[in-house]
Amino acid sequence: MAFTAKDVMELREKSGAGMLDCKKALQDADGDMEKAAELLRERGIAKAVKKEGRIAAEGVVGAYVSGNTGVLLEINCESDFVSKGEKFHGIVDAVAKVIAENKPADVEALNACPMEGGTVKDFITSQTAVIGEKISIRRFEIVETAGKIETYIHMGGKVGVMVEALDCKEGFEETLHDVALQIAASRPSYITKEEVPAEVLEKEKEIMLVQMQNDEKNAKKPKEILEKIVMGKLGKFYSENCLLLQAFVKDDSKTVGEVIGSKFRVNKFVRYEMGEGLEKKSEDLSEEVAKQVAAMKK
Repeated sequence: MAFTAKDVMELREKSGAGMLDCKKALQDADGDMEKAAELLRERGIAKAVKKEGRIAAEGVVGAYVSGNTGVLLEINCESDFVSKGEKFHGIVDAVAKVIAENKPADVEALNACPMEGGTVKDFITSQTAVIGEKISIRRFEIVETAGKIETYIHMGGKVGVMVEALDCKEGFEETLHDVALQIAASRPSYITKEEVPAEVLEKEKEIMLVQMQNDEKNAKKPKEILEKIVMGKLGKFYSENCLLLQAFVKDDSKTVGEVIGSKFRVNKFVRYEMGEGLEKKSEDLSEEVAKQVAAMKK
């Protein structure tokens, strides 16, 4: 029995499987739609769509550099066990390469990019079926530069950093790598204090002022005096949040800016911490088993 491209699309909508998987199932089923759908279920591919409602709060931060293009991305799965597997890391690497080659504007555009005969979305759906857990591309950042890009992945993908350096002098490489390590460890929010938005500073001043007013030692001091003390305390805020003013992790007698000197100029950095802001699954093993048993009885 012959089948058309429209049949492939219909099977894809019903099953949630990728285009190539649907086409192969229809070929193997001699064009029979019901038999093809059954084949997809047997192969575990149609089940992937059912996993879309699950929480994918584990995963990996990965990096890829090709020429003057760098990519940092986060892809999530459901369990720490899967996130540590070679197969999952291969998925992250493959998607990172597609991002570098196509330079999509966002995750939606990335999902439509061509990959392995289909789209990235098709690839993720098929890999969800293979691995048995929901896979979700959460975010990515692309840097294109005339300078140099350094990346650093910590603890197998728990933290990832990408740094863009300009005006690089000879022998810059080791220091640039150290800066990537610094960013991973010390979590700066800005490069210089001039980058700190005025509203952020005002909020910090407000918090510090309230803290001092609640302190018995300072409670009776005039507000004008407290405000002057607060201005002095902003130095600590800058040294904790601005990369170039942070104490260097390998030698805290120096700032990062002093260590860099004239070797290069940090133009941009991106730091991802896997799962930050995501809801974590909190079910214990007994609850999970109970749910599976109940589902089998239906």
